[in-house]
Amino acid sequence: MSGSPAPAAISVTARSLAPDLARGAMLLFIASANAPGYLYGRPEGVRGYPVPQSIPDKVVVFLQMIVVDGRAYPMFALLFGYGMIQLLRRNTSVGVGSVTVRKLIRRRGWWLVLFGFLHASLLFSGDILGAYGVLGVMLAGVLTRASDRTLLLAAAVWMVPVAMLGALAHSVPPDPGTAATTTDAVAAAADRIGEWLPGVLLNSLVNLVPPLLLGIWAARRRVLDDPERHRRLLVRVGVIGAGLAVVGGLPMALMGAGWWPKPSAEALVLTAAAHTVTGYAGGIGYAAVAGLVAIRVSRRRGVAITALAACGQRSMTAYLLQSVVFVSVLASYGGGLGDRLTVAPVAVVAIATWVMTVLLAEFMRRRGYRGPAEVLLRRLTYRKPNVGRTARQPTDVVQAR
Repeated sequence: MSGSPAPAAISVTARSLAPDLARGAMLLFIASANAPGYLYGRPEGVRGYPVPQSIPDKVVVFLQMIVVDGRAYPMFALLFGYGMIQLLRRNTSVGVGSVTVRKLIRRRGWWLVLFGFLHASLLFSGDILGAYGVLGVMLAGVLTRASDRTLLLAAAVWMVPVAMLGALAHSVPPDPGTAATTTDAVAAAADRIGEWLPGVLLNSLVNLVPPLLLGIWAARRRVLDDPERHRRLLVRVGVIGAGLAVVGGLPMALMGAGWWPKPSAEALVLTAAAHTVTGYAGGIGYAAVAGLVAIRVSRRRGVAITALAACGQRSMTAYLLQSVVFVSVLASYGGGLGDRLTVAPVAVVAIATWVMTVLLAEFMRRRGYRGPAEVLLRRLTYRKPNVGRTARQPTDVVQAR
């Protein structure tokens, strides 16, 4: 009697367009949200953004507050949960036991924690990979054991502490720490680890749980795998979610831009809670919009869509590369421009960095290469060699990692 099949990653042709498209596009928001964190030597305002110095700065802060801030990471958490179900479905369909798959997810999670630790110690204290890893370790069993009703109820209940913590954390200026200002790379690394550890605990135990559970629920229904079938749901979620993100982010956007200079303490707390909760709605709405776009371009993908999906397929590589660029250009122990540039020029740096990663991902796609971070994670997770190159595909077919 032969043994059960070994677990395997999702193949190149089996990936769905919508999640990859969402990741590729939303990496622009990740870059835009993270880049201001490398600015230093100036007063901090709402949500840790430097106080705007000019009209362009005010406009950028205003737009980021209603479109970007707190709106991107919930979408990635949702897609992380969605991807775990895809991995489970792919392996169980070929005879791999669910217990084996759960062990695989936990092993992948521990490696993500290590990736996150290295990312934080070397580049960026706001790393999110470590929190994803902890969630994978903790919630691998939820994939097969929790009912749909339990998932939705838990996500709703979890939003209560999310809103409370959001009101507390976002209504007072955060402590910037010293990692952004020290010119000593070793001291900066120690400071970043000290900032990263509490963030991992907070994100994995509270902030990322609701969207991840919703991602598991959506993946069970193949909402993004078969978006045409769920078009009506996607339209509703996209319109309502994105609309709530804009409306809920407007008060704090006015504060951040300096157009509501002295809100009361009560207004600040309520505004921060609304900003947090509607940010989750926005992240889920953005994922729905990606599904609708996937329907539109499913039969014919242009150059831009193909490149965005290629970037989404290599999202971890692109995410880490953003930090490399920001340290090289902005950090005090790197390029040192963080005390000279203001919010608006840094937004240009973020956009240019994202464009560069999209072009690089498309180049790698055409050459048949996966992202190096994805290759390393897969080798460590599946313990298989020779996973760094994809089979060559026609250039109008999006390859997947």
